[in-house]
Amino acid sequence: MAKFISEKIKMKSGARLAAVQATYMIAYGDLPVDEVVKDFVNGEVGRYVIEDNGITEEMIAVSDIDTTYFSNLVRGVHTKKEDLEKSLNAYLNEGWSFERMDGTLQALLLCAIYEITNTLDVDVKVLIQEYVDLAYAFFTKKEPKMVNALLDQIAKETRSMGN
Repeated sequence: MAKFISEKIKMKSGARLAAVQATYMIAYGDLPVDEVVKDFVNGEVGRYVIEDNGITEEMIAVSDIDTTYFSNLVRGVHTKKEDLEKSLNAYLNEGWSFERMDGTLQALLLCAIYEITNTLDVDVKVLIQEYVDLAYAFFTKKEPKMVNALLDQIAKETRSMGN
């Protein structure tokens, strides 16, 4: 039973990574949502990540994703994208705007905010940690710390940290 639960958690984590990638592809590739979702679900994209150890780069297969969770997340972000962007801009420090952010960071934050405000059956602390971990996978500088602080602030204002 514990192995089954652990596998489900890995599949949801994989779905979040894929959702960030898909959200980026939709925004910057100007691709239809249904097409991108289908390509991920069918395994045509998003099955490998590049691991760079400083000397060589290697393609690593990622674990299976929870395709239903992934599809709902990507479609939810796309449906509420304008509201999510407005919400994010309201939380950003003066001088910063959503539009000025790196595209990957935009996609990550859109997925995170959507989950914090719409996936109430998942502990908000877990969601924040998942997206901070994803930020560390994509960035090495100050972005993960900013993601943590921003998501923590949004979570405190939108739902109980005990959920």
